[in-house]
Amino acid sequence: MITLTLKELAGFCGGRITGTDNPEGIAIHAITTDSREAKSGCLFAAVKGEKTDGHNYMEKARENGAEAVLCSRVPERADIPAVVVADTLTALQQTAKALRAKAGIPVVGIGGSVGKTSTKEMTAAVLSVKYNLLKTEGNFNNELGVPLTLFRLEKEHELAVLEMGISDFGEMHVLADIVRPDVCILTNIGDCHLEFLGDREGVLKAKSEMFDFLTDKGRVILNGDDALLGKIADVHGIRPVFYGLSPEEDVWADEIEAAGLAGSSCRIHAGGESVKVFVPAPGEHMIYNALAGVAAGLVLGMTLQETAEGIGNYAGISGRFRTVETGRLTIIDDCYNANPMSMKASLTSLASAQGKRAAILGDMAELGEKEKAFHEEVGAFAAGLPLSLLCCVGRRSEAMAEAAKAAAAFPVKYFPDREALLAALPGLFAGGETILVKASHSMEFPEVVAALEKL
Repeated sequence: MITLTLKELAGFCGGRITGTDNPEGIAIHAITTDSREAKSGCLFAAVKGEKTDGHNYMEKARENGAEAVLCSRVPERADIPAVVVADTLTALQQTAKALRAKAGIPVVGIGGSVGKTSTKEMTAAVLSVKYNLLKTEGNFNNELGVPLTLFRLEKEHELAVLEMGISDFGEMHVLADIVRPDVCILTNIGDCHLEFLGDREGVLKAKSEMFDFLTDKGRVILNGDDALLGKIADVHGIRPVFYGLSPEEDVWADEIEAAGLAGSSCRIHAGGESVKVFVPAPGEHMIYNALAGVAAGLVLGMTLQETAEGIGNYAGISGRFRTVETGRLTIIDDCYNANPMSMKASLTSLASAQGKRAAILGDMAELGEKEKAFHEEVGAFAAGLPLSLLCCVGRRSEAMAEAAKAAAAFPVKYFPDREALLAALPGLFAGGETILVKASHSMEFPEVVAALEKL
């Protein structure tokens, strides 16, 4: 973290200092919301969450070495240096915004319905060929995660690649105000968070709030093959850079050849040049992610050849189409989240695997009044693929199972919940299968992946 004094931090967030007469002498080198991670040089931010209130752990954080606390309630111990604010989360956001401005480096902001994390990882792989960069880790992409990511900025960082995830109107506005992106990437507009956003037009409206805080000389990178994004001709006077599979786009790919779960080769074209690359992850959607990364590299001064080198450095992360080989089974761990678009993309990638293919699919959340129809749509889609078994898990997924059973030539099994599936798991697979595991985060399917690894 770029070092701050307690006085500087209080100035950034408008806080009142208590518990010390020397705020300029207290240096903050890191910020955490977990008292167990508190240590010397660290500020503990007491955030009130759904299950616990960080204010109950201020003394523990101090005992663990925290230099000071950020809080909305004055600590009971008068000797704990503190910055007292009206709302801790808002104060963290204000501080992160100030640090982003202080760093003065280019920031790439990534949003969209599907593929944000894979696109972030691909873009970071491309840009790291030329730049020392900070990127979002794990699921730190929301109103708390984005500030915590920015607190990891160091003086040596030359660029940041930040994922920005939202589920309702106004949330992207908050994130973009903090991030102030120099480059905005939107991957696609799909049927996600419809419980809050209504329809795809609502999704577009919410995601494109990112543009409101685009810097003056910023660039916009959009998926030109997306039905809604492809229609955007101008963003605050800026012509977008489009990517896709058509020669009409600014950055495009052809000569695509799948190589099973290992990935795909393709030729990428931009600015009258082209380069042959291998994308080390399966599925056409990963070609799109690579194109977004190439577009970002080009607008930030890289050559096409440099971007191709970065694509080869891509590595997937847990929960996002990560392949696990157990010796008995091949498990595709894609269980971080799900919506109809991502379900079908992952199923298509599964179909490219060799040998027996199976899928364990769970409920998709936040789909609103059309949730039954969307689950039926995924079930019907799966029925048309060369699978050996489909397991549908969860209350919502009963509709998925029924739609699949009506058309599938392979067995379809339904389990009302994760526990019922886990009990049956040992008898479902003979060995040699490639198994896709995917559901919304609330289904807690990492437990399914862990159980499969033990079979």
